[in-house]
Amino acid sequence: MRKNRICTIALSVAVFAVVLGTASLAKAADDKAPYPAMAPFDQYLMQDQNAEIALARSAAPESIARDAAVMVLGHHGYEKAVQGKNGFVCVVERGWTAGINDPNFWNPKLRGPICLNAAAARSYLPRTIKKTELVIAGRSKSEMFVAIMAALNKKELPDLEPGAMAYMLSKDSYLGDGNGHWHPHVMFFTNGKDIANWGANSTGSPVLAQENDEERMTTFYIPVGQWSDGTNDEAGH
Repeated sequence: MRKNRICTIALSVAVFAVVLGTASLAKAADDKAPYPAMAPFDQYLMQDQNAEIALARSAAPESIARDAAVMVLGHHGYEKAVQGKNGFVCVVERGWTAGINDPNFWNPKLRGPICLNAAAARSYLPRTIKKTELVIAGRSKSEMFVAIMAALNKKELPDLEPGAMAYMLSKDSYLGDGNGHWHPHVMFFTNGKDIANWGANSTGSPVLAQENDEERMTTFYIPVGQWSDGTNDEAGH
């Protein structure tokens, strides 16, 4: 009995330390960020729903996007605006889908059109929806990440499925100050840390990767040569 109690106390201390660490990281990032706090929520909305649908669809080639479901952001979160037929779901992400230290986290100008395949729609998209619900509820950045970690631990949010991927091929995306629309690229989402297994971030490798420790997720980025409309990425990659 005493041993069980000691284990319980140790676990509680460890969880508390993670919570404090996450909050400290968020506070430090906020102090230095150009957007230190959330703007009024209306600034994150697109007033024309049809324009948001078109922007979301521009993330993927027309052959995929035309049969994809589309979700748009409203005052109550993401809502389905178009029913799909091919398992893909297209949305326009906002800055709060980024990592906790991203300087554009609260940037109201950020628009990230993304089309998720069925595996990503089932396992990655719920995180975006949950984060958005927490933002609308008025949670701070640190509170949001603590809630996401807790939801993952409790299996309220699913683990990422094998094969979860997405297209981000829109010329009209705005991925943050200094980034613009960057380059057309495809993304793969995996659990844990396996950058070395992909050879990502190595000299000469076309595969880039970013670890998100708060969500126990690694995202791989592979730039491609064309935008969704078939035109070339003149900036190169």
